Amino acid sequence: MRRSGSETREHLLQVAHDLFYWRGIRATGVDMVASEAGVAPTTLYRLFGSKDGLVDAYVDHVDQGYRAWFTAATEPGEQPPRQQILDLFDKIFESLQPDTCRGCAFLIAIGEFPDEDVPAHRRAVATKTWVRERLHGLVRHLAEVEPVDDPDALADRLALIAEGMNASVQALGIDGPVRQARAMAELLLDAATTRDAAHRPARPSRSGS
Repeated sequence: MRRSGSETREHLLQVAHDLFYWRGIRATGVDMVASEAGVAPTTLYRLFGSKDGLVDAYVDHVDQGYRAWFTAATEPGEQPPRQQILDLFDKIFESLQPDTCRGCAFLIAIGEFPDEDVPAHRRAVATKTWVRERLHGLVRHLAEVEPVDDPDALADRLALIAEGMNASVQALGIDGPVRQARAMAELLLDAATTRDAAHRPARPSRSGS
C-alpha cells in the first residue's frame, strides 16, 4: 500500500508508540520500528532525522492525545464542580485498565531520559505542568460556588493523587491502592470545604435507608 509522506509519518508514529510504550524506548531500536512499520530505515531517518527525533515526536504525539482526552474529561457539564472533579478521578481509573495501560507514558519517558535538556524529557514535564494547571482551574471553578480553604493547596493535593494513580498502577496493578484514589479525593474536597458543610445537601445513605 502506497502512503503519502504524512501518512507514512503517522503510521511510523503509531508503530513507535506501541513499541516504545510497551517495550521501552531505549530497548527499542530504529531498525525494529522500521521493520514493524514495513518501511526502510532510510525512510524513518528521512522523516525524523534520528532516533532522538522519533522519540521527541512520539512524546509529542502522546501529549496531544492525552491533552485532548483530559480536556474532554473535564469539559463543563450539568454536574456541579465538586462532582466534575470526582468524575475525573473515575475517568482516570477507567483509563488505567491493564489491557491499555502499563503506567504513565510521561513518567516512563522522564525515567528513561532523566537529563532535563533532552527534548522528550522537557515535553513530558510540560505535560505534567499542564495537567497541574488544569486541576488548579477546576478548583478555582469549585471555589466560585462554595468556599474552599487554600484552593492552590487543594489543587496540588489532587494533582498528587492523580500522579500517584499513574505510578501505583504500574507496580501494583488496577486492584491495588489506585482503587482508593477517588475516595481520597473526596476526603480532600470535604476537608477543604468544611466551612460550607452546613449548607451542603445531605448525602443519601448508601444503604438506601
